[in-house]
Amino acid sequence: MLDDKILNYFKKHEEGYISGEELSRELGITRAAVWKHIENLREEGYSIEAFPHLGYKIISIPDRLTEVELKWQLKTDIIAGKIYSYKETDSTNNTAYNLAIHGEKEGSIVIAESQTAGRGRMGRKWVSPKSKGAYFSVILRPDILPKEVSGITLLSALSVAKTIREMADLAAFIKWPNDVLINSQKVCGILTEMNAETDKINFVIIGIGININTKKELLPKGATSIMEEYGAEISRVDIVRGIFKNLDKYYKLFGSGHIGRIIKEYKEFSNFLGTRVQVAYHNTKIEGYAVDVDKDGALILRMDSGLNERVLAGDVTMLR
Repeated sequence: MLDDKILNYFKKHEEGYISGEELSRELGITRAAVWKHIENLREEGYSIEAFPHLGYKIISIPDRLTEVELKWQLKTDIIAGKIYSYKETDSTNNTAYNLAIHGEKEGSIVIAESQTAGRGRMGRKWVSPKSKGAYFSVILRPDILPKEVSGITLLSALSVAKTIREMADLAAFIKWPNDVLINSQKVCGILTEMNAETDKINFVIIGIGININTKKELLPKGATSIMEEYGAEISRVDIVRGIFKNLDKYYKLFGSGHIGRIIKEYKEFSNFLGTRVQVAYHNTKIEGYAVDVDKDGALILRMDSGLNERVLAGDVTMLR
């Protein structure tokens, strides 16, 4: 897109002015066409001033989750090689799944400003207010067995929690297996879906929904946003770019067989270990003390009988 080429050219020359003649020559279009594209960018929220005899200069950039903004100076090896950015979609997981079925490469991202049918684990609805949070899905093609996919879920939660700590200096914790909490309130949910055969994964879709600048009244009970806890709006672009960097780091560790290092760090970010919890799965509920997370991502519960129970899935409620 020419709009994106113009933005990238501005970013490379952000300290100075760019003449319409220079942009015309660089892009191979007329000066009238340059002006038209500048107007398009203004309509998208970019503040661009025109100075006589000097040219154009970007004064401010909107906090929009587009490919050109998210990939600017992003250094990753696998994640976000390609970004599909939408103003609205039904579900980024649905869109990513359809792309993956048709051969979309590993690391590609589908991101939307809003979702009309965002969903979380166990069929729950995920509230997706327009331009407030970040709702995106990652296509991965790991060379692992289906039973090992839980490791990807754990590293995704770790990537989000670590980014929140790094970017907003907030004490983000993980509730097994993949909810990210701040002050015991949910700020991020992760949905893992896969297309697999008995002994082979064709692809995995990691869907991440994170409340960034969402007001609390727009969120369900028990949820919060980074803004609410931080006390001010924060750049969504910076948060998402930070998650991409951490996902890239931990996914490469995972691919090189270092799941033990990921689990160790994951446990350091966990707030449920050592507490008494209830785990609900379908119509079954069990209680015990959460004592560990094993190398396969299973929660280890110490039951009242003294025996350990290995739990592979479920919703955790901390009792005390």
